[in-house]
Amino acid sequence: MTSKQRSYLRSMANGIDAIFQVGKNGVTPELRDTVHNALEARELIKISVLDNNMLGAGEAAEMLASRTGAEVVQVIGNKFVLFRQSKTKPVIELPKVKK
Repeated sequence: MTSKQRSYLRSMANGIDAIFQVGKNGVTPELRDTVHNALEARELIKISVLDNNMLGAGEAAEMLASRTGAEVVQVIGNKFVLFRQSKTKPVIELPKVKK
């Protein structure tokens, strides 16, 4: 993902609310499955990490991204944004990469 594409996604994520929370149990298989389904439906999601979690936002973001095949767009404070293009019906069109 290019920096221009990442910037585009960050601007889109600015207006959305966090739809999931990583709690004290960390990244569970159930959380991974729900995030996977949400990424397929929405493509761009924001997740917050609660204070009682042993993981930082960056660690949780990398863990969820690797387990769902997503890309980490942004990590700020206790929130992070993930993106993955939908396999069935893509909604978000990223800016083209210049060659």
